[in-house]
Order: sequence, then structure tokens, then C-alpha cells
Amino acid sequence: MRERAAASADRIPTDALFDALLQLPVKGLCRIRAVCRPWRGLISDPVFIAAHGARHPGPLFLAKFQDDKMSIYVVDLSGGVVKRIAGAGSGPYHQLLCTRLDLACVATDWNRCSVVNPATGAVHVLPETSAPEHWNRVNQSNPYTLFALGRVAATGEHKVLRMFNRLGYRNGGQQVFEVFTVSSGGDGHARRWRGHQGPGLFIDECNGTVVNGVVYFLTYSDYDGSHHGIRPDYILSFDLGVEEWRRDLRGTISSNAGDDEVPIFNRRQLALAELNGYLVLAYHNQQPRTVDLWFLVDFGSGLWMKQYHIQTGSLILRPPH
Repeated sequence: MRERAAASADRIPTDALFDALLQLPVKGLCRIRAVCRPWRGLISDPVFIAAHGARHPGPLFLAKFQDDKMSIYVVDLSGGVVKRIAGAGSGPYHQLLCTRLDLACVATDWNRCSVVNPATGAVHVLPETSAPEHWNRVNQSNPYTLFALGRVAATGEHKVLRMFNRLGYRNGGQQVFEVFTVSSGGDGHARRWRGHQGPGLFIDECNGTVVNGVVYFLTYSDYDGSHHGIRPDYILSFDLGVEEWRRDLRGTISSNAGDDEVPIFNRRQLALAELNGYLVLAYHNQQPRTVDLWFLVDFGSGLWMKQYHIQTGSLILRPPH
């Protein structure tokens, strides 16, 4: 009994226990809390929480708040503001693009775009003027400009893809593509946009998912239907490294369905996303209400693998307008 008492948790020096628990990740601490009351009390102490947070910094997020449209904020998991980057928002109509990179892109549906470095607070304003190749082709007074930021692994460069969507597919318009390399020195005005040809098909201007330096697009919704010969899950991609369009990719939904089954789904049931470094095709099935997440395992062979099947129940997903 005396040996058990000597080995009891409350006999461990507090400073030694503090240092030992400080080494554990959050998931381990959640389990350790159930050992005894003294340990639970120590883990719940604000001093320990602050020290553990400093030792194990969690992921940080970028956010734009409605009451301050001229700034971008760096926040932690608890919603606390770590840093405010003034002037990064540049107005109420800017949107903060989703990224997992060390830089972020703030853009509008017109031609304005900025690249923000959250670590230094530097804001790189990219030129609005189009590439010289497109000076006679682009009407910059029209809206609907898509931006996508990616990092080229081979060189470490960050590049922005810009697409002007003029008039649209129905009106016989055109989509014009340009690439800009973000200078490591932060002088965004020292370079120009470089013009590139389109892929030959209209892409959906409301999406542009970046995975490992490649921008993926679904084709335009008006292509839906057998009379166009293009399936709704047809995917186009642009490699930022070599600045070229890659070969087309067929999605997994139509690949696993016969011709008579393809019309049962349409473009609005599909979405592209990046998850854990993979391109993901999300398919919302209306009957029954489920969402399937397909991961692109190998681009060369077009191999997809379904990793998740989510029951949505009575959840109503409304298509974007």
C-alpha cells in the first residue's frame, strides 16, 4: 500500500509533471485528463494552456470581417486575432481565395488582385492591365474575372492565373487566360501578365481548384447533355509550372455509368475541392440524399477512389445562382 501511495499521481512533483505533459499533443492531453483530478486540474489551468499553445502552435486562418472591409486578419482556432493586415482588403467587393499556401490571394470579379504575405504583412498589388497579347481582345470594363493562386513545387514560385470571362458561352464570347509570377522581392509592378490560349472549351467561371500547382476546372454547365458530347464531370487543368493546359480528365461519375444513366445527374450536382493534397470530386446524389467524395489517385491513368460516402438526410443543398 505504501508503494502504491509513493507512486501515486499526486506524488509527482508539479514542475516535473508540468514539463512532461507539455510534450504531449492535444489529442493525448484529452485522454490524460481522465487519469485523476490533479492532472485534470493542471491541464485545465490557464497557465498550462498558454504554455502548451506556445509549444504546439495550431493552424492559423485568414479571415475578412464584415465591419472592416479594408483589412485581412490572421486568427487562431479559437477565433482570437493574431494579426491585422491593413489595406489588404482594398474594398467591400474583394474576396479572400481559399489556399493552404504561405501567401494568400485577395481578388475581385473585375481585374484587381493582391497577393498578401501574412508573415510579413506585405501586400503585393498585381497590375490590372492585361497582357500585351490581349490588349485588343479584352474589354476590361466588363466584370467576371477569375483568379487562382498556386505554388510551383519545382521552383518555389507563386503564380496567379487570371481568366477574363467576356460575354459568355451563350453570347459567343471568349475566355482569355493570363499568368503572373509573384516576385520574391514583393515588387508586383515590375512584371507583366503573360497571355495564354484557352483550352478550346468553356470552363465554369465560378470554380478553379488549385492542387499542387495545377488549377482544375469543370466545364461550363451549358455543355450538359448528350448533344454536346461532353459529360458534366469533364475536367480541364492548367499546369502553372510549365504554363500549359494538360490533357483532359474524365470524372469518375460518368466513367462508372452507362450512356443511358448519365442524364440522371447534371453539372450542379458536382463540385471540385482540394483535400489533403488531392483533387476531390464531390457528387451530391439527390435520391437518396448523399454526398460521395472521390479522390484523384493518379492523373496519368485517370484513377479515382471513393473515400467518403456521407448521408445528408434532410439537408437541402441549393444550387448557386
